[in-house]
Amino acid sequence: MVRRPRWIYATRVAVVAAAAGAAAMRLPAGMVERLYSNGVYAFAQPLITTLSNVTRFALLDALILVVAGAWLGLAIRDVLRIEQFPRKVARILARTVVWSAALYLLFAAAWGFNYRRQPLVQKLGFHRDAVTADAARDMAEASVDQANLLYEPAHAELPHARDGVEPELATAFARAVELVGGSTVTVVGRPKRSLLDWYFRRAAVSGMTDPFFLETLVATDVLAFERPFVIAHEWSHLAGLADEGEANFVGWLACVRGSAADRYSGWLFLYVELLPALDRSAQAAVAARLAPGPRADLRASRDRVLRNVNPRVAAAGWRMYDSYLKANRVTAGAASYADVVRLVLGVEFRDNWTPVRR
Repeated sequence: MVRRPRWIYATRVAVVAAAAGAAAMRLPAGMVERLYSNGVYAFAQPLITTLSNVTRFALLDALILVVAGAWLGLAIRDVLRIEQFPRKVARILARTVVWSAALYLLFAAAWGFNYRRQPLVQKLGFHRDAVTADAARDMAEASVDQANLLYEPAHAELPHARDGVEPELATAFARAVELVGGSTVTVVGRPKRSLLDWYFRRAAVSGMTDPFFLETLVATDVLAFERPFVIAHEWSHLAGLADEGEANFVGWLACVRGSAADRYSGWLFLYVELLPALDRSAQAAVAARLAPGPRADLRASRDRVLRNVNPRVAAAGWRMYDSYLKANRVTAGAASYADVVRLVLGVEFRDNWTPVRR
């Protein structure tokens, strides 16, 4: 048996220790905001996303295949070695721990530290006492009115929508990020299909931001009228907004500044988010205001999910994601998606849904 140099073992220990330290490290949110989110990340994101936009395929798929293939090949080699079984298992487990630690360090450096930045409620004029049932009903009614108004012009545009980056939405997104104090140099991701699409459709996941190559991945079953908001939400993650509720908020701000199709997508999304915040009588009254066109679109969206989703896969996937978010200090877990309601109701706006900055 060939003995490996000590520096190899020391490097492995250092990688695991560094990952543990990064996970446990408690830095002031202001420091993370200044040095990482508006510093290192703001500098690196345009470069990384520009490079990943060159390919039509998802680089995340390649990473998964290479890492999984290498791990499996080395595990098979270990199993075939002539040595005691416990030693084989220990070798495989040790490699798994070291590789996982290395991937976590890459994740944290490339994007993950954005989970520790200052929340938007500390940057915008946010008033908790404005988050009321009456305000939720008023905003839900406004969402219905906008969806009804925009249905026909939106559907006139949707057949001509592009598969790539839609310039009007990209411009609107840049303005939305600027309004909340984000990086003005964010490069938007080219929407891509992933090998993970099978999972996306069965777990009711509309999209994902690749945290390694900073790509935008969109599920293939997303309907045309849903697509602008899904893309704007994922672009918000590229802008360093890791919290799901904040990404929903900025995605909505972007959509309401875009084309008719973009605005329709954003307002219909907000209506769906606001409805559960109302009591039953208010839900019925607001829903009754919805015109046949938007009502049919919501039915198509619901049918899409019911047609493709696997309840067991969806439940397991969302439990895992909930745990992942909580491990990254998002205390609300997967429920943070709904925080968009709190932000929309509590943030003070000027004309044209321009949020007031602190």
